[in-house]
Amino acid sequence: MKRLFTLLVVLLMAFSFSACSSPSSSAAPASSGEAPSGETKEYSFKVWCADNIVDLTTKQLNDFAAEHPEYKLTFAVEAVGEGDAASYMINDVEAGADVYCFAQDQLARLVQSNALAKPGVKASETIANENTTGSIANATFDQTLYAYPLTADNGYFMYYDKSVIPEEDLDDLSKLLEDCVAAGRTFAFEGTTSAWYEAGLFFGTGCVSEWVMNGTDIVSYNDTFNSDAGLKAAKALKEIVTSPAFVSSSAADEFQANPKAAVLVTGTWAYTDIENILGENLGATDLPNFTVDGETFHMGSFGGGKLIGVKPQTDAEKGAIASQIALYLTSEKCQLERFDAVAWGPTNKVAAASEAVQANPGLAAFALQDNYSVPQGQYPGAWWDLGKVIGSEIQAKGAGATDDDLKAILQSYADSLAGLLTMDPEVARAWTVIGSVLGDTWSTDIEMAEDPEGVWTTADLDLKAGEEFKVRQGLSWDNNLGSDGPGGSNFVVEADGTYQIRLTVGEDWTTGTVELIAK
Repeated sequence: MKRLFTLLVVLLMAFSFSACSSPSSSAAPASSGEAPSGETKEYSFKVWCADNIVDLTTKQLNDFAAEHPEYKLTFAVEAVGEGDAASYMINDVEAGADVYCFAQDQLARLVQSNALAKPGVKASETIANENTTGSIANATFDQTLYAYPLTADNGYFMYYDKSVIPEEDLDDLSKLLEDCVAAGRTFAFEGTTSAWYEAGLFFGTGCVSEWVMNGTDIVSYNDTFNSDAGLKAAKALKEIVTSPAFVSSSAADEFQANPKAAVLVTGTWAYTDIENILGENLGATDLPNFTVDGETFHMGSFGGGKLIGVKPQTDAEKGAIASQIALYLTSEKCQLERFDAVAWGPTNKVAAASEAVQANPGLAAFALQDNYSVPQGQYPGAWWDLGKVIGSEIQAKGAGATDDDLKAILQSYADSLAGLLTMDPEVARAWTVIGSVLGDTWSTDIEMAEDPEGVWTTADLDLKAGEEFKVRQGLSWDNNLGSDGPGGSNFVVEADGTYQIRLTVGEDWTTGTVELIAK
């Protein structure tokens, strides 16, 4: 999976909820919380959230301050994307935000960096009582709750064309594939191009792939894809990827392709585009059951969302207020306001069950599938490439692939995982090019040679206009360079020609300059 991270955009909005002017001193009160007689205690908080909810978060903090006149509260709200927040916090916890939104798969990194204060007993009870089971799992690391559930909407489920797919077939994978074939339509599922999607079949049969990371280093892992349960999942994957209806895609425009999709597995982000295409024929529900060797399983998925974290404080009272702010921002009221503004899926059970949220077919389908989802933790960047190979190798073997063929594919996958722990240092250090170049589909790395030190160059490559690529280190997405920096957008070839791709690495080896040199 290509995982692209946005650049930091900081929008500072400082405001004071008091009839008086903001205090000139930013020093925190003593940990006792005592203030001079007759004076209101003053606290300032730095809050990070996504750019598209800065104004709404400002308003919600204003509401919170109005409900707590016993304090003079000052907030600085900064636009920091959830994908970036963890990296900035880990880099400098002390300078980081007091309250911040972050992507759920970054939880372990933040815990290991002591960037999260655990909710107290009462706050934990509130979180447990008011939020969905899946969202609580997303906020939990090593059986301990560390964060406050904010959204439940990052996962995948099934969209379908109601004019083609009978409702009675929705729970049966085999019937869905048969319906697509009979109608001359496609079943769109990233079964050969994305480990994120393929893993759902393995989770459905009870497999796990759990990783303990220290930054980008692997500490340990427990992966059971190469097992009897994994073989059953591989058989179901074979049924999909060898079907005449199969197309490996999660794009909404598959419903406009030739041939058009009748079923598409993707997420809430595609809802508006799909609604515009299908209109009243749009259907959305959880993923289907599949049957292997007489045993029936429900297809699983990765599930996730956004969380709110609270930074540990030396002032106990400030820490308690920060916790109350996080609880307020994740309350039923604030989650519904966020849904109305930007259609983020609520984790609060009452908000999620509201008429407005249930009227959104995408979020309603996500909620159904969330019962079968696995929280997405932190994975080594190489896992995404190794996992997707399972589907592509099964497809290459074809419908006639035997159990022994499938076992061999799973064994090769397991061997590759073990190899991550013993990777040759030279391979781990080396840079390569990967992309939709030379007829490839982001599955093969192109070697780069180092000469002189710190300068890496490919051989001559015949590239076509519109082809895309990135440069990465150690055959992993943990350290990759795009057109706008680390983790940035893909480079795009502007014109046909013969080129060399050259990287001049920066001093810290996480940045560099990439050039496309015409020959």
